[in-house]
Amino acid sequence: MAGAANVQVALREVMDIRQASEYLGISGDTLYRYASEGFVPAFKLGNRWRFRKSLLDAWMDEKSGVTPPSQHVDPAKKKPVSRAR
Repeated sequence: MAGAANVQVALREVMDIRQASEYLGISGDTLYRYASEGFVPAFKLGNRWRFRKSLLDAWMDEKSGVTPPSQHVDPAKKKPVSRAR
């Protein structure tokens, strides 16, 4: 039964700080600091940090050099988007 709960947590798209820190393998305090400094992609829901698994995966790929560098796009052709904090 505990194994099923772990699988469910791993498949969750939006994680709280505890779940995300377990997923990344770092302490909650470190992740909180990283989120506050804007080092990891995160957003606040109310007064609590939340983390999207897909954004964390893309961030890890980028930091580890797994994905190729992004292609240059003319800024005039881009749609404005808000940044994850």
